Amino acid sequence: MPADEIEIEIVSAPFDGPDARLLRDELTADLHGRYGKETEPGVKPTAADLLVFLVARDRDGAPLGCGGLRRLDADTVELKRMYVRPVGRGRGIARRLLAALEAQAARHGAKRVLLETGELQHEAISLYGSSGYGPVPCWGAYADSPISRCFGRDL
Repeated sequence: MPADEIEIEIVSAPFDGPDARLLRDELTADLHGRYGKETEPGVKPTAADLLVFLVARDRDGAPLGCGGLRRLDADTVELKRMYVRPVGRGRGIARRLLAALEAQAARHGAKRVLLETGELQHEAISLYGSSGYGPVPCWGAYADSPISRCFGRDL
């Protein structure tokens, strides 16, 4: 393990559980800080429409990051609510969480992962680009969003 990485465990967790809510609330606060308002178009994900929701924890069990998958069609999933707390950033957590989510997508029969992020989320855009994701046309509720940046990757 490189010196900047930390020991983590990535586990399935309830989307409406306390750690997931804490991380999602922090993500919302982060996005409001960047954009000054609610920016996500479309229907928000719920526990009922997610295939899986994962939480990365440190060796003491503290939540460090999260992410989920929502099925778009038989072959495609959408990455939702990907977030790493500031204390965990730059330590390889996001990359390991993304890999775990991609493995879950493949287990659920997906052949492609799509995602949307915002133009001011430079670290996310960098992560996805360096992980094999390329720009794709924004779809659905994101199609008319001037700040949306959409990416995809075949598994």
